[in-house]
Amino acid sequence: MIEGYIEQFEGFAGNGGGGPLGPGWLLPRRRAAFERFAREGFPTTKHEEWRFTPLGPITRTVWMPVHPGAGPAPALPVSSELAPFTFGHPEWPGLVFVNGRFAAELSSRPALPQGTRVLSLGEALVEVPDQLERELTQHASPDATPFTALNAAFMGEGAVVLVPPGVDLPDPIHLLYVTTAGAGGAGLYPRNLLVVGDGARVRLVESYVTLAPESTHLTNVVTEVVVGRNAWVEHSRIQRESEAAYHLGFTQVDQAGDSHYRSFSLAMGGAIARHNLHTRLGAPNVETLLYGLYLTRGEQLVDNHTTILHEQPNCRSWEVYKGVLDGRSRAVFNGKVLVRPEAQKTDAKQTNRNLLLSDGARVDTKPQLEIFADDVKCTHGATVGRLDEASYFYLQSRGIPRPQAQRLLTYAFAGEVLREVATQPLRAELDRLVLERLSGES
Repeated sequence: MIEGYIEQFEGFAGNGGGGPLGPGWLLPRRRAAFERFAREGFPTTKHEEWRFTPLGPITRTVWMPVHPGAGPAPALPVSSELAPFTFGHPEWPGLVFVNGRFAAELSSRPALPQGTRVLSLGEALVEVPDQLERELTQHASPDATPFTALNAAFMGEGAVVLVPPGVDLPDPIHLLYVTTAGAGGAGLYPRNLLVVGDGARVRLVESYVTLAPESTHLTNVVTEVVVGRNAWVEHSRIQRESEAAYHLGFTQVDQAGDSHYRSFSLAMGGAIARHNLHTRLGAPNVETLLYGLYLTRGEQLVDNHTTILHEQPNCRSWEVYKGVLDGRSRAVFNGKVLVRPEAQKTDAKQTNRNLLLSDGARVDTKPQLEIFADDVKCTHGATVGRLDEASYFYLQSRGIPRPQAQRLLTYAFAGEVLREVATQPLRAELDRLVLERLSGES
């Protein structure tokens, strides 16, 4: 199948990367990434990092890349179709992308503090090419995985958010990626870049949704986050694409001294969905909080791979991921905390808990600590189990039917991580979304 991608890339590169040539540095960077992919090929279950993730349905298909200016633009959904995905706040600043293309008419662009830029990748290549040359693909390297290389080669649209030092944005920025029935067979390669200046405060929401429940497509997205000194970032990632679709995500976070990064990830969609979240604590006194919830059913497979790299002393990381599995679904959790010799006084805690609602559900969990410093506090743990019969009995003895008791107990299990979402309107909508899913209404 790699031959099909070679043919695609040569046609793509011959068109200057799907449209106008753009800055002179872009095409060589794309070509180097593609050469890396062509050399390494797709991973298989023989590779340690991928051994629990059967990629055959993804790698046996040559997905057709979608790029601005290539073919007719997709029919856009109406605003009412997007309303269920805006968390009750369509006025939040943000960008909407439909089937891989920027939809300016559906996006919200209110006035922002001076110097703050929320641009599509196409706009940013024209308006801020020098900053993109410094940052784009320089944090999430094409060498990270074959799929980050493929994204760097074919990246089409995406979002670039630049926040100057000292700015406190009053509202979250929402990036909404929508697929419709027209995305069938498409390969979508969004690329996002968030650069937060020293002392700034930002909330970013990434949403991946599908309006056509049977749509089969591939989303291969990379997000790079650069957090300045003493900056504060809350980053929420909501993945609820079609359960016939495939989703591969990679997020790289680089933090400067005294910064705070808080992540929440919700995964509900995709036939196969994987997200790699890598954070680098590259200066003293950095704090990183990672929370995640995955809800699976049917034959779904959801895979979360996280890496927290402690490079400097006096840093703290806290990670809690929870899963609720039903049907014959599967989940994978691989969490690695790596403490370099220089990272003395590290305080790192990692937890993965899984709740199985059926006999056919399965979890492969692998928390890891790799510690090369001697003055640290590091713990990790993982659990896989079922709801306690004593808890069922307690609720049923008070007149609550068993199905409702299961929903209450399951929601209580999931609520621990939902409560960690700091943005209240987002937390309330996620509460509703999870309750709907547990009630079988979505």
